[in-house]
Amino acid sequence: MRTDMFQQILDDLNSSSADVEASALISTDGLMIASALPSGIDEDRVGAMSAALLSLGDRAGTELARGKIDRLLVQGEKGYVIMTSAGGEAVLTILAKPNAKLGLIFLDIKRASEALAKLI
Repeated sequence: MRTDMFQQILDDLNSSSADVEASALISTDGLMIASALPSGIDEDRVGAMSAALLSLGDRAGTELARGKIDRLLVQGEKGYVIMTSAGGEAVLTILAKPNAKLGLIFLDIKRASEALAKLI
């Protein structure tokens, strides 16, 4: 039941903007909870990388006196990877196009992460 609700939130996030290409909800241990990823993307790899990057981001925020991080943004030539906490036990990872309107995507991500956190 909750898995269906997680999936619906991810599907809604993906359809909220043409700039959002994919999304996934991952446990802080790196295990996939739900995903709306295109075929050809390895869910296990996305899960492991997301957990590792968010952990490293948290550590950098603490050690560099930046405080608790809101999101982690990786910008590549083919687009963005955006990660944010979805409650204390999960990470929301989004893939976005290179010309994405980040302000709008950040707003959609915030709404989705809050909805997911309530279910976790």
